[in-house]
Amino acid sequence: MTDGPGAKAENESESAAPRARTPRPREADATRRRILDAAKAEFARLGLAGGRVDAIAARAKANKRMIYHYFGNKEGLYVAVLEDAYGTIRAAEQRLNLAELPPEEAIRQLVTFTWSYFIRNPEFLTLVNTENLHRARYLKKSTVIRELHTPLIEMVGSILERGVAAGVFRDGLDPVQVNLTIAAVGYHYLNNRFTGSIIYDRDLNSREALDERLAFNVDTIMRLLRRD
Repeated sequence: MTDGPGAKAENESESAAPRARTPRPREADATRRRILDAAKAEFARLGLAGGRVDAIAARAKANKRMIYHYFGNKEGLYVAVLEDAYGTIRAAEQRLNLAELPPEEAIRQLVTFTWSYFIRNPEFLTLVNTENLHRARYLKKSTVIRELHTPLIEMVGSILERGVAAGVFRDGLDPVQVNLTIAAVGYHYLNNRFTGSIIYDRDLNSREALDERLAFNVDTIMRLLRRD
């Protein structure tokens, strides 16, 4: 998938834009945060090709030159948005302090958190979908994305090891596969709930249906992991 002539022209013009003055650290952090939040909303709604730097600058109440100063061009901003989106969910997972919980409860909490996070942050799912349509073309350019995910895999691996030692989880489980499955049982449902509601003649968006699905997800993952 390509970004089209218009997006290419915009990227080229942005790369040549003049540099802005260097802001103070606190001001810089606040401005960068506003730009990232505005860009996330714009790219989630319109994708990379459709998103406009003018609209992002207006939403962030920032000068366009500041966007060029921080991110270089629209493509650099898009990569930063992806990094920020993944970094935010990974940081939130670490704040769960799952190492302090018994292994079974830790997994229940992780499944519940993942489901709830997807519901509260639909733009995250949209960004992931969009980047998959690009075949991770832009995510590959990130220098930090793999580092962001190492703590997650280590955390899940530690929970599984503690579960094996406690005699409640079966041995030989791959933490990457487990995490992929935890994400998948929620991701697929939420991405397809509108079409699914028609296909299955059931309101998959109702509070009752969402609660029922979460309970099913937790039960599914626990059955996958349990020794018995």
